[in-house]
Amino acid sequence: MVEKVITLEDVSLVDFLGVHNANIREVAAAFPESKILSRGNEIRIQGTAPEIMKITDVLESLLAHYQKYGRVTNDNVIRYLNGYLNMANPKQPNQAVEDDDVIIYGNKGIVVKAKTLNQKKLVEAAAKHDLVFAVGPAGTGKTYTAVALAVRALKNKEVKKIIITRPAVEAGENLGFLPGDLKEKIDPYLRPIYDALDDMIAPEKLKFYVDNRIVEIAPLAYMRGRTLNNAFILLDEAQNTTPMQMKMFLTRMGPSSKAIITGDKSQVDLPKNHKSGLIDSLTILKGIKGISFVELDGSDVVRHRLVKDILAAYEVHEK
Repeated sequence: MVEKVITLEDVSLVDFLGVHNANIREVAAAFPESKILSRGNEIRIQGTAPEIMKITDVLESLLAHYQKYGRVTNDNVIRYLNGYLNMANPKQPNQAVEDDDVIIYGNKGIVVKAKTLNQKKLVEAAAKHDLVFAVGPAGTGKTYTAVALAVRALKNKEVKKIIITRPAVEAGENLGFLPGDLKEKIDPYLRPIYDALDDMIAPEKLKFYVDNRIVEIAPLAYMRGRTLNNAFILLDEAQNTTPMQMKMFLTRMGPSSKAIITGDKSQVDLPKNHKSGLIDSLTILKGIKGISFVELDGSDVVRHRLVKDILAAYEVHEK
């Protein structure tokens, strides 16, 4: 009988081991001739040397999954076990061990994944480029996907903070009559960002991140004069920036930073005599290496089924 101890470092135990160590019990059930015990941040494996090697391979694969997605579910464990055991037994057909479309496992078991072809293109573009423009109509998931990518980068320690901003332009409403300073006036307009973050980060952790400026949500005016280092930056509703504001934002990027700019060219709320900084930049920046442009359309709408028909009807009417 041989014993091996695996120490878990920088790992949320409940997210890796599962509630009441359910994930480890699942692994133990697949290897009944060995004994697997979890105590604190240590996993003790007792068994024959060949068996311990197999268990170690499975646990290392699960740790790699955790580092990528921030959580391991019971379904993940079963898929990894099936994949490993099938590879060890060539008579069995091999199965996929991982859902590559998953971006992160969010709060309360929510699985955040790319649901459409263009959302997948956005995920791939963000992996390869430091600056990505995601342009498309309402409901295509561009902002939600961008927030998920930012949260994943933070969880994976690829960046030290997330900065999410948008211009303070009313969509037919008047900010001036709302109480409070500029940030307090615009917070209701940032509600979709908060809703997305609520899906992806536990409330107490999100509060800690916001209080310690690890996650910062602020109007675009607050970005002026700053250099944003080692951050994942998201500019939302970019169609409502002026060309000067867009240039200001784009030149905030510091070393080791990534940025995603989302917007809808059909919903510009600027005064009629003002050009949109988003539309302007799509022409000016075209062809620059390191910048990617992803177009989403009605086929990517992931809201109520009627939203696609509503968007199509408005498009016909406007034409």
